[in-house]
Amino acid sequence: MQKKIPVARMAVKNKKGAQGQSQFKPASTRVAPDRLTDPVGRDAAYRKKKEATTDTVEGLRRIIDSYATIIDRVEDCVGQVDLTGNIVFTNKAGVRIWGFKEEGDIIGLNFRQYMDPETADFVFKAYHRVFQTGRPDKITYDIIRQDGAQRTIEDSVAPIRSEGKQITGFQTVSRDVTERLLKEKELAAHRSRLEAIFRSVKDAIITVDSEMNVIEANMNTETICGLQTAALLGKTFSECLAQCNRSCIDVLRQTLDNRTTVKEYRIECGHTQHQKQQVSVTSSPLLDPEGCFMGAVLVIRDMTLLTNLERELRERNQFQNIIGRSKKMQEIFRLLEDLADLDTTVLITGESGTGKELVARALHYSGIRAFKPFVTVNCSALTESLLESELFGHVRGAFTGAIKDRQGRFQAAEEGTILLDEIGDISPVIQVKLLRVLQEKIIERVGESVSRPVNVRVIASTNRNLREKVRIGEFREDLYYRLKVVEVALPPLRERLEDLPLLIDHFRQVFNKRFKKNVDGFSNEVLDRFMDYPWPGNIRELEHVIEHAFILCHGNILTYEHLPTEIRAYPEADDKKTVSDSTRRESDLFAKTLDALSRAGGNKAKAARLLGIDRRTLYRRLDKYNIAR
Repeated sequence: MQKKIPVARMAVKNKKGAQGQSQFKPASTRVAPDRLTDPVGRDAAYRKKKEATTDTVEGLRRIIDSYATIIDRVEDCVGQVDLTGNIVFTNKAGVRIWGFKEEGDIIGLNFRQYMDPETADFVFKAYHRVFQTGRPDKITYDIIRQDGAQRTIEDSVAPIRSEGKQITGFQTVSRDVTERLLKEKELAAHRSRLEAIFRSVKDAIITVDSEMNVIEANMNTETICGLQTAALLGKTFSECLAQCNRSCIDVLRQTLDNRTTVKEYRIECGHTQHQKQQVSVTSSPLLDPEGCFMGAVLVIRDMTLLTNLERELRERNQFQNIIGRSKKMQEIFRLLEDLADLDTTVLITGESGTGKELVARALHYSGIRAFKPFVTVNCSALTESLLESELFGHVRGAFTGAIKDRQGRFQAAEEGTILLDEIGDISPVIQVKLLRVLQEKIIERVGESVSRPVNVRVIASTNRNLREKVRIGEFREDLYYRLKVVEVALPPLRERLEDLPLLIDHFRQVFNKRFKKNVDGFSNEVLDRFMDYPWPGNIRELEHVIEHAFILCHGNILTYEHLPTEIRAYPEADDKKTVSDSTRRESDLFAKTLDALSRAGGNKAKAARLLGIDRRTLYRRLDKYNIAR
């Protein structure tokens, strides 16, 4: 700063003549011509001129000092480079940014001396462009400072021109943007993560402004709400909900009006593409970074599956494909849950048609072996020799017709489950071989003596009384106890008539789909006959009876005339009923209620009218029988 002050003074001293004096002297200090010949006047004029000059110099000094202070306090590096690339000026920020200690350490240096060759070439090209075009340029590059720190620099380069408009050097403003770029990268990464979360969330997320115009919507909005995301943006949300009952509008409006969060609120959205879709809706205020209210965020979650699961857990009407709400079936469901993930051998007993194979499949597909083979063998359908080959396999030439090696069912079920159906009919020879399999986990194919290990869960089923067969010597006692580690005893249908309405409705849905019909329900006469009939063939017989009736039915209601002859010909129930009158009445009432709901398509008001009761009575009945509202 001190170098420029003498230059300014020298400039003043070199100004000669009236003309020079007039350029620097203020108008108020000019001397009239008649006073120039007066010595006293001349002295006074000189003093005034000297005072004015002093004032001017001091003013310039103050201005220079002020500019110097301002430039040194600037956070950016302000510098000048000559045409050879030498640093001729820099402020204190330049010393800090480039990692030097003092200004003298950098003044006079060529920029190539503190840059690596690649960076220096990059900077040179920028200077060259400015020199050729005469226009400012901006570049960003990385450097290694004198202290070893890596920084990112952003340079603004402008030409310096002489009075003749020739470029004599370059004016540079350099800024350390390392932290800024790191924050931008972090922000970009954060935004990318948020966008990824926004896209991947299974819920529908919709943001609106204070006027309910859609700002943003994720892809699952289309899945849950059936709304095209691109078509939503910029439109009023309420105008986009033409396909549903618009129940979520009220929730969203509460947040916009009160600027408060509306916690999870379950509704049936009435979507045309997803009938009876259950959703939870949550609405929260949308705030800007300063905390100012700018709209609302609506989150819609599809709760249909969860609602159905909750209903299933509440009612406990089904385990896998096994249907029942009776006390006996509830006990069986709990037992199956306990057995599912175990390798324990299970014996399933019950009359023909009670669903023994369904239970075996439920055990397999609800357990840890679910993704492995499930193999069934009907032991009563094969002779002793064929059954042995079927179970354990055989080698070529083991018997007449054995033209090649054959794998048995045990090997086919490796790591899975094998169901030995009607185990009570196997011969003593097969009993011995099967006992060895259960004890030692090995098999031998027919015709060879090589033992092969097997990893199979064994489930057996029978409609025979194995205990009685053991007593009379037709079944090995040791094999019986090996099979009967845990017994699942299935009750006949006549002992679980309270399950009959559920089974009837299940088969109605099955056959409606199979025969492409729309049977809404069964007449009261049919339901009464079903409740009176003893069902010796159990569930299998029920299924065949309903299938028969479906074939004959061409309307919406299955009537008495559609039933098979043996069902219609069965005598009326008498005092020897297998269930009490109270149980019968409750079961009948439950069946009629379920049938009315089915015929009404779930509409409670319509179902109440069909039953001849009011809605309040219907709701009490639904609660009593654990029927979901």
